[in-house]
Amino acid sequence: MNLEKEIEQIKQRNKKVELDKKWETSFTRRICICILTYIVVVIYSYLIRYFDNIFLSSLVPVIGFTLSTLSVKYIRKIWEKKLNNTKE
Repeated sequence: MNLEKEIEQIKQRNKKVELDKKWETSFTRRICICILTYIVVVIYSYLIRYFDNIFLSSLVPVIGFTLSTLSVKYIRKIWEKKLNNTKE
């Protein structure tokens, strides 16, 4: 009984790992990160356009990447639902 439970847990973990791998290599994820990073860069550049400071300019990729990866979590949920619907 315990062995069957462990096997089932391993199968569930493997499904999660496979889904994570699909997401990490998906075209959807890459495009979303690019678009969201671009939007953040444009907004941030507009806000600091009158400042000539290397430290402020250096924040652009950091802020863009951070915000895009936080936002991608919601896009992933939609992507997973769509992926699950196509399997059924």
